[in-house]
Amino acid sequence: MPADFTPIQQHTRSTQFKELTALHILRRSTVFALTAVAALMSSAAWADNSSPVGLWRNVDDVSGKPRALIRITESNGTLQGRIEKVFLAANESPTCAKCEGALKNAPVVGLVILSGLKKDGNEYTGGQILDPDNGKVYSSKISVTNGGTKLNVRGFIGVSLLGRSQVWERQQ
Repeated sequence: MPADFTPIQQHTRSTQFKELTALHILRRSTVFALTAVAALMSSAAWADNSSPVGLWRNVDDVSGKPRALIRITESNGTLQGRIEKVFLAANESPTCAKCEGALKNAPVVGLVILSGLKKDGNEYTGGQILDPDNGKVYSSKISVTNGGTKLNVRGFIGVSLLGRSQVWERQQ
């Protein structure tokens, strides 16, 4: 410090410098802490891609065009999938005309098509899937693949060998 400062001025300047240095360190620590929290949160979100919970798009087996958006949710360890949006062709009905019972002519949007699936290792099994096109209910199992971006959906009668599979794509 310059010699023309009095001892009190020198002490005040020294104290101010120490306070500014402490404030700078505190700010840098806060930025580091916030960055660490953000990194942990993003890795937790990334890890959550192993779960089928989310919004999925299925594709028509024949045309290859999108058919619907299905939201899969989990409650008490059981998965359920509900149609949120449909992409209908001009000749298709927005209702489940071939469904039976209470679901007969029910709107397809809002229809629960996946139910009762429970985690079994890397799969979710023991559930059912409704095909709104023919109104039939099949046994089902699903598994998340490709880093959480794809969902293998299998509907079958009796044993898994007698059925059909689709690959759905994660939307969110």
